[in-house]
Parts: sequence; structure tokens; C-alpha cells
Amino acid sequence: MKFGTKVIHAGIEPDSATGAIMTPIYQTSTFAQQAPGVHKGFEYARSKNPTRSVLEANIAALENGTEGFCFGSGLAAMDAIFRLLNPGDEVISTNDLYGGSYRQMMKVHARYGVKSQFISMNKPKNIEKKINKNTKLIWVETPTNPMLNIIDIKAICKIARKHKIMVAVDNTFASPYLQTPLDLGADIIMHSATKYLGGHSDVVHGCVVVKERKLAEEMRFIQNAVGAVPGPQDCFLVLRGIKTLHLRVERSCKNAEKIAKYLLRHPKVANVYYPGLENHPNHAIAKKQMRHFGGMVSFDLKSDTVADANKVLSNTHLFTLAESLGGVESLIGHPATMTHGSIPRKERMKVGLTDSLMRLSVGVEDVTDLLKDLERALVNV
Repeated sequence: MKFGTKVIHAGIEPDSATGAIMTPIYQTSTFAQQAPGVHKGFEYARSKNPTRSVLEANIAALENGTEGFCFGSGLAAMDAIFRLLNPGDEVISTNDLYGGSYRQMMKVHARYGVKSQFISMNKPKNIEKKINKNTKLIWVETPTNPMLNIIDIKAICKIARKHKIMVAVDNTFASPYLQTPLDLGADIIMHSATKYLGGHSDVVHGCVVVKERKLAEEMRFIQNAVGAVPGPQDCFLVLRGIKTLHLRVERSCKNAEKIAKYLLRHPKVANVYYPGLENHPNHAIAKKQMRHFGGMVSFDLKSDTVADANKVLSNTHLFTLAESLGGVESLIGHPATMTHGSIPRKERMKVGLTDSLMRLSVGVEDVTDLLKDLERALVNV
């Protein structure tokens, strides 16, 4: 089944009770049982809900995984993965990643004895130097947030297998339409489904997909035992969003490529970060492991001041100044003070996250209008 068919049909059947084409919202906390333990597969909605089950089957199919699991947010999904670890275990993570992920590693799981190291993964061999007997997980974001670095998933997984270490990939920026890391050797996929999977800025949601049955059993236990699950309304919204995932992401990619090339030529722009540009350091890897280059673009200014960044951020009209990404509408953000404010400035500067860096989530509007919007804003610098 091709991807464009999977998003519509994989794991989804007309409702058995009514024949409804769209999966119903089963807004119930509990289910009738004929006798203790005798039921129709559902007992209590924290453990299992029909709407959620359809979404979990659908996302598992899109990622070519064994089983999918839904959570109340992307960070709740990440937390569930880290609960596979024990005190004393160590994680190797990319040093350019979402600020909320960094905060969870350093402020939450570190308190319970899980140590995280942050390194550049642009060259996979960097990982070998950091692996020790306590290393149990390699945490990968690619493309990274917000510098749009590309990490060679296949090469990382080859190293991890040699040392019997799990690999988890945050696939939020790419979505399963652009890359499927389980096919490249990863063990676990995580999404903030709030972003491209939902696609309409109307839901907060997270999901995990795993490759092996044993890992699926552990994740199912954690999902039920901890209970950070989404409600059926949220699952319905993500299911609805996924049906147009391929159409939305394809359009966003085309728009983003044109915007990146425009910014590259702009006299007030210092650097443009986009995997589709030939000057991107890992452009060749992106071509190999992604179907296209994504809808995210980051850039900074030659003046490199927060004041000048604010002149741009405050003068766009179609690019709305807001947190988040991956919706049909275009957004602009200032990572240093917004999504990555929890990362110390010294650490941000090490990866090139300057004070003037701005991150664009390019939507599906007419690209001519988006280019004019950026031109009007940049005039103010």
C-alpha cells in the first residue's frame, strides 16, 4: 500500500456498529462487561479506547512499525520512552534539539539518575567516543530543531547495534511522509503529533511507534501504568489531520525550498539553514534518507541582534509570531526566547543558535504572498 493510500485506510475500517466512514469519537470512560473479564476488547479508557486504537494502528502503519502508542503530548511520549531506562543509565543525545526535550532530560530524568550527554551527531563517529557500559539509549532528532542539521540515521543505528544500544528518533520535523527511521534501523519513533500529524494547530498530542514486540509490551505497560493518555476527541483530530498529511507536507516542502533560496540571496540575511540547499553540510544525507527536505527554514541576520530580529518578528502578517509548527498556516518564532529559552545561552551559541536566529514553519499558503510578507518585514532591519 502506497503512503497516500495508507494515510486514508491503514488501520481504519468503517465503524462496525454504524458503518460510519470517519472513526467515531468514543467519548466514554468505561465499557460494559458481560461478566468479569468478558467484554468486547475494551474495559477502561485509560487502558484502551476505540478511537485511540484506530489512530495507534494508523500511525504504526505509516512508520512501518509493530505497534503505536498515543500520549497527551510529545513530551509525554518522550517521557514514556525514558521510563524504559533505569537509574545509572546514560543517554547520548544530539546537542541541537528541542528545548523542551533538553529540559526534560536535564531537569526531570537527571533527578532520577539518568545522565544525558549532548554531542554533535553531524559525524556519526563522534558517538563512538562517548559510549560506555552505562549507555542504553541514543536520542536523535533529524532534522534538528532549530538548526536543521541532518543526522545519518542508518550510520547511527549501525554503531548502536554493535554496542546493543537502543536508538530513538524524534521524527516530528520530518513526519513519516518524509522519512521512516524504523526502516533505517531505529528501534523507537516519537512524534509531537501536535505538529505535522495533526496539521491544523488545534490539538496537543504525542505518539510512539516501536519495531519489536518485546518493546511494544513494555511501552503498553508504561502507557497504562502512568496514564498520560490523550482523550478520544484529540485522537479524532489527529486521525482527521493525517488524512491530508502527504498533501500538506508536499506543499510545505515546495514553499520552504523557494523561501530558503530567496533568503539565501537577501543582503540582510547572514545564514540560511535548510537541508534542501546544496551548501547544507549534510545535504547528501538528506537526499538519501528523506523523500523531500521539509517545511522548516531557519535564518539569522548579519546584524545579529535581538532588536533587529524583533523588527522582523513584529512586522510579518502572514507568518504569525507563535510557538509550534507543522500547521497549514505559516509561523515565525524566535528560538532563543521561545522554544529554546530553557537552554543556557552558552550552550545555544555552541550550535550556532544566535540571538537573531528565526525559525519559519512554512505553511501551505500561496508562496508568492509568503515571499512578499518576508520582504516587507526585512525592510525594517
